[in-house]
Amino acid sequence: MGMITTKDGTQIFYKDWGKGQPVVFHHGWPLSADDWDNQMLFFLSKGYRVIAHDRRGHGRSTQTAVGNDMDTYAADVAELAEALDLKDAIHVGHSTGGGEVTRYVAQHGKGRVAKAVIIAAIPPVMVKSDKNPGGLPISVFDDLRAQLAANRAQFYLDVPSGPFYGFNRKDAKVYPGLIQNWWRQGMIGGAIAHYECIKVFSETDFTEDLKKIDVPVLVMHGDDDQIVPIADAALLSIKLLKNGTLKVYKGLPHGMCSTHPDIINPDLLAFFQA
Repeated sequence: MGMITTKDGTQIFYKDWGKGQPVVFHHGWPLSADDWDNQMLFFLSKGYRVIAHDRRGHGRSTQTAVGNDMDTYAADVAELAEALDLKDAIHVGHSTGGGEVTRYVAQHGKGRVAKAVIIAAIPPVMVKSDKNPGGLPISVFDDLRAQLAANRAQFYLDVPSGPFYGFNRKDAKVYPGLIQNWWRQGMIGGAIAHYECIKVFSETDFTEDLKKIDVPVLVMHGDDDQIVPIADAALLSIKLLKNGTLKVYKGLPHGMCSTHPDIINPDLLAFFQA
């Protein structure tokens, strides 16, 4: 575990375990590198070097009031990759982290990236507009901001208790530890960074980034994702990628890496080894 200091003075926390081909994990909002514990341990045991960082304003990184935008997130990853001398790396991103992977690989990854995976990811763009008629109305994201500002601690219990892991579905198996760990990770981060990141994950357009990427990309999405609906995300992203593979998981939720690692991890491994 360690820290790098970016050009603007922000400290980025990271974990770096093992040797072998690097696999870099990019977490979702408002979480941290800890959201990848299961995958980190699994791929470490398979002989990979596993790396995960806390995005600026999240987890143990600096609680920034500036730079809470996707271009800066991707530039931070580029600085981390340079500092750790990462080459032939596989980048794996969940949700907002999938957007971060997309922007990083498209704009900074030339010569350093072998493959990428975006899981339940926000690209191409989430918010509804004339160009994206299937998106979610801006009022959805305004409501998220209002809930965060009013009572962040309660909001960060309500999200994982319900739609994030699909625990609001009939007959769902509920894991209280996942809910508590989501809350713990979220509350460690900075309120202003998390507030501003709602605009980032809802309004950033990754259309041109997806078109630029030429390395193999695995697009994984559950068809019962209540946070990032599949129809306006994975099903559109796959059409824009030059070398993409789509894998749809029937009935799985947004947080499927945590609820169903027994399904997700072997599929990731198969893609890594292909």
